[in-house]
Amino acid sequence: MIAFWALAPLMVLAAVGMVLVRKAVHSALLLAFVMVCLAVLYAAQQAPFLFAVQIIVYTGAILMLFLFVLMLVGVDASDSVVETIPGQRLAATVLGLLFGLVLVLGVAQATMSASVGLGAANRDGNVDALATLLFGPYVLAFEVTSALLITAALGAMVLAHSERLTPKPTQRDLAAQRIRDYADHGKHLGPMPTPGVYARHNAVDTPALLPDGSPSSLSVSRSLQARGTIPADLSPAAVDRTATALDSTDSHQRSAAKHTDRGSGR
Repeated sequence: MIAFWALAPLMVLAAVGMVLVRKAVHSALLLAFVMVCLAVLYAAQQAPFLFAVQIIVYTGAILMLFLFVLMLVGVDASDSVVETIPGQRLAATVLGLLFGLVLVLGVAQATMSASVGLGAANRDGNVDALATLLFGPYVLAFEVTSALLITAALGAMVLAHSERLTPKPTQRDLAAQRIRDYADHGKHLGPMPTPGVYARHNAVDTPALLPDGSPSSLSVSRSLQARGTIPADLSPAAVDRTATALDSTDSHQRSAAKHTDRGSGR
């Protein structure tokens, strides 16, 4: 009773927030909180199998799958809420009310009426008793539920699938598009050289040199330029000054290393 009255109000608030929040990721996190609290209530009712299934299967697998899908798809509050199926919102409201009524009646019957046959059913253990019921008198309902879950997964795949409206571009089309971009906007035809290519130092903070010897500002990271690691002036004179300073630093380091080696007898 203590666990129920401590967790039930939090679960109700989290469930209401799950419906009212705008971001889908926040809704999934609230759902995770409800699932964990439900697992604790299963443990309080001496149902270790349901406790483990709730944590491992639902919270640990299915909900994490939801989160990965949300992160990959990027669902946010700006998505369209226009009904694609006529009467979809009305049918969802009616089914939601019916489901809530069934849930309230089930909880009321379980809490107000005395449990009959629970001790006899759990005589050999909760897991064995649950397996006997699932694969015994309720095997048909269990298989039908499995079929419904598979159908729901296939339906989600069909609804989430989007047809390609334009043909997939080939390598020839991509090459022709690069030529058009170069002719119209002057965009470089191929990939730019990486930092340090054809320069005095092969480092990420050294701009690459183009075939004409000028440094390429596109080869260095903009974050390094913003932090001041790379000078904003990328003229050849500035690059030469930077390279000269690096050469002198390297020579000092090499000479210091030689003195250290001589002192140690190497």
